[in-house]
Amino acid sequence: MPQNFTDQEQKILDSIKISRIILPVFIGLGVVAFLIWKQWDTEIIAQIDWKTNTIFWLSIAIFLYVIRHMFYAWRLRVLSDKLFSWWKCIELVFIWEFSSAVSPTSIGGSAVALFFLSQEKLSAAKTVSVIVYTMIVDTIFFLLTLPLLFYFLGPQVLRPNAITYGDLQGYGFSFWAVILFMSSYGLVFFYGIFVKPQWLKRFLLWLSTRKILKRFSKGLRNIALDVVTTSKEISQKPFSYHLQVFTSSFGAWVTRFLAINCIIIALVNNIPLDFWNQLLLYGRGEAMHTLVQFSPTPGGAGVTELLFEGFYSDFIPGGIAIIVALIWRLITYYPYLLIGAIIIPNWVRKILNRRRTESI
Repeated sequence: MPQNFTDQEQKILDSIKISRIILPVFIGLGVVAFLIWKQWDTEIIAQIDWKTNTIFWLSIAIFLYVIRHMFYAWRLRVLSDKLFSWWKCIELVFIWEFSSAVSPTSIGGSAVALFFLSQEKLSAAKTVSVIVYTMIVDTIFFLLTLPLLFYFLGPQVLRPNAITYGDLQGYGFSFWAVILFMSSYGLVFFYGIFVKPQWLKRFLLWLSTRKILKRFSKGLRNIALDVVTTSKEISQKPFSYHLQVFTSSFGAWVTRFLAINCIIIALVNNIPLDFWNQLLLYGRGEAMHTLVQFSPTPGGAGVTELLFEGFYSDFIPGGIAIIVALIWRLITYYPYLLIGAIIIPNWVRKILNRRRTESI
């Protein structure tokens, strides 16, 4: 094996180099600073009661995010057929989340995931199966839960005080456009993996030749070449395997959005704690995440903070909303930038040392 990374591998590593954290931090904190400057109200901010109840709910939010990380580690351990230890899965999830945090949400960290999983001695087909099955299960989660939330909660799940669907305006169009897109690629991969893998192989190879997808052509070809083996491997797995993958995936997403509920309860006085209002808060988190999926900024930085105030304006006073959004991102986003910056250089050194050892 080569002692150094190939040009393609180095290009992927450059996409997650530590200096990449500067842009999302600058954008995110810049938007927060602007909103604070525009909306700062000392009297409203003074209403935040930093006592036991606040600390308790913030601690629960942090705990939920730790649990979320463990759900993802569990999923990766199952998908790798327990080739990875628990600690290795925890480490790899940090790298995966870091790559997503420094990439535009419309691109995500899949290309990076293909690279770092392949460096951990997974076969090409196994690596592809982890990425593709992860994408399918995550898509199924949103396609199941979002329409149900929309059905039970109505248009308010997308826009505060929306009474009719006509009140949604651009929010409704964007939401259903994203749902349609998710349904399309989810159906394509589900059909291709479980029904017609040869068709999916030809389709992905065709996509890899499109000029508009030039930057993804290598990744698409890699997936296409192994998709038939991937299909056979996933289809032959026992029910318990699929149950664990679905349970860990659903658990990771639910804890992610419940953390928002806890932060709002912690910082906003007189938040109703009944089931339906809490479900509405939860639903807003899912809907907001869906709309951020096509953000051009790394990790949705700036866009997420701007949307947060609008999504929760009927629950959170304007002056407090940006403080809540900042603390939410400090708990759920910035730690992955920091921990990833610590873990990735050490991980790269280990890979290079292994290559040097194996080349001797």
